[in-house]
Amino acid sequence: MRVALDDFGTGYSSLSALAGLPVEVLKIDRSFMAQVGQPSPEGMRAAELVRAVVALARAFGLDTVAEGVETQVQARALSELGCTFLQGYHFGRPGPLPQPAVHGAHAPVA
Repeated sequence: MRVALDDFGTGYSSLSALAGLPVEVLKIDRSFMAQVGQPSPEGMRAAELVRAVVALARAFGLDTVAEGVETQVQARALSELGCTFLQGYHFGRPGPLPQPAVHGAHAPVA
């Protein structure tokens, strides 16, 4: 099991949390993803912000997850920026988890 700091860059997921918790993965908040890969000043700023978070994570030996990836353009840009993992509707909608098998259970005898 690995510990992830979710929604990094917003709310309580800040640099102080990173410094004080035994974190192994940074999940970069989806609010930074909308403009990534766009040929605009906002897109360039978003890309540089993600690049900085990835560099920070690498300095701490952490993996990164880019949350909220919805397009191929975003996926390509985030991969090029060095994100370890990508997560979002571009790859699939959330679904139910499979039910775990009960160990030691036997099929009913007819």
